[in-house]
Amino acid sequence: MEEIKDDNSRRSFLKTAGFAAAAFTIVPRYVLGGKGFLAPSDKLYIAGVGVGGKGYSDLKSFHDTGKAVINFLCDVDDRRSQKAREDYPKAKYVKDWRELLDKQAKNFDAVCVSTPDHNHAITTLAAMQLGKHVYVQKPLTHDIYEARVLGDAAKKYKVVTQMGNQGASNDGVRQMQEWFNANVIGKVHTVYCWTDRPVWPQGIPWPTKSATIPKELDWDLWLGTAPQKNYVDKLVPFNWRGWWDYGTGAIGDMGCHLMEGPFSVLDLQNPTSVEASVGSVYVDEFKRGYFPESCPPSSHVIINFPETKKNKSKVTLHWMDGGIQPERPEELGADEMFGDGGNGMLFIGTKGKMMADTYNLKARLLPLSRNEEVKVKQTMARVPNQMDGHYAQWVEACIAGYGHKELSSPFEKAVPLTEALLMANLAIRAHDIKKETEGKTTFPGRNIQLLWDNKQMKVTNFDDVNQFVKREYRQGWTLGV
Repeated sequence: MEEIKDDNSRRSFLKTAGFAAAAFTIVPRYVLGGKGFLAPSDKLYIAGVGVGGKGYSDLKSFHDTGKAVINFLCDVDDRRSQKAREDYPKAKYVKDWRELLDKQAKNFDAVCVSTPDHNHAITTLAAMQLGKHVYVQKPLTHDIYEARVLGDAAKKYKVVTQMGNQGASNDGVRQMQEWFNANVIGKVHTVYCWTDRPVWPQGIPWPTKSATIPKELDWDLWLGTAPQKNYVDKLVPFNWRGWWDYGTGAIGDMGCHLMEGPFSVLDLQNPTSVEASVGSVYVDEFKRGYFPESCPPSSHVIINFPETKKNKSKVTLHWMDGGIQPERPEELGADEMFGDGGNGMLFIGTKGKMMADTYNLKARLLPLSRNEEVKVKQTMARVPNQMDGHYAQWVEACIAGYGHKELSSPFEKAVPLTEALLMANLAIRAHDIKKETEGKTTFPGRNIQLLWDNKQMKVTNFDDVNQFVKREYRQGWTLGV
């Protein structure tokens, strides 16, 4: 892991952003007053980067706390930003986040990043280097390397951080921790997490026909760190999730919601190995399609974790997407819902089982009759208003200052979770690594268990897949470390 250098972060940012060097000094409001200093109005001033869709709902949730002011809006697409501009007419609007940070940073305290995955890290790090608190949508980053960089940056710049997996603030995960801590299900050795995603196209070829770029969209800025390509229909604003250049597939979309429970309950850290099988796509009756640019339509990934101080057992975590589900537990009645139907998590311990829905909702022991029989003392404080409270929690922590309040998903927790699901994607992508050997086409990455060296941040037994640990950014874009 490269050390994040203190080397004049302003100069690094200007290089990253591509601006001509110009002297400026930004001293955040809370720094002037020291830790715990409150803005004169006791409000948090927030700039949103990516303000349509989920970005819009994030800003609304901050605003609804009554303790935040949305005073800057930034989006590459005037169509997607329209509602936010209408609802926050006093907020200044810019299209380029680099201009926002370069010219306006002294006028806000925090940044909410809700762009496509491939531009999370570059925007977030630049904001942190300017002393801004950050709230970042899940998954935290597109690559493992980027996640590690942001984790180190959070410690270095001492800013308040939160990832947008709001289920981390639900009562369900705390209830499961209390059951586990009370030894109700014993040591956990196996966990299943599953989802009905993707609900966008995957396992398809890149469209051959380019389309006219909408006049409201800055396509080059939307691409950001990704390779230069022609604009195609339906990629923006939603279907980018299924393409490796921009998204992280079904596990990137839902993994932080479903794997957060196991991570918090069992204190999972640093997977040792990962393997995957993926659903096939057929272009005709006999031939499998080869579409390495696109995430597969379904996958089953097995991630192995070492035992922890909290859970004295190695853990095998199964991730399933595309409608694949684990076998129904024998303790679950024929007419009883498994998870929430399409999604869920199941813990299997030496003394029992427990499960929950997406976002850690409806945590329950199996068989369901145990929920009436087992009474465990509440030992963990609950987050008021749960998922809505996830936003208020971050706002209040920012106002109080770094280190003053506990958060549900600070980068300290979000980074290892994000790295684990991105490791799963390494195993998935290994299936599409093609080699030509002695005139024959082979796929050497299939059915390989990838062995992971966490310290060196690399797969040790299949080097070809390490290209995805740290991708190459498009020329002109640099992560400022």
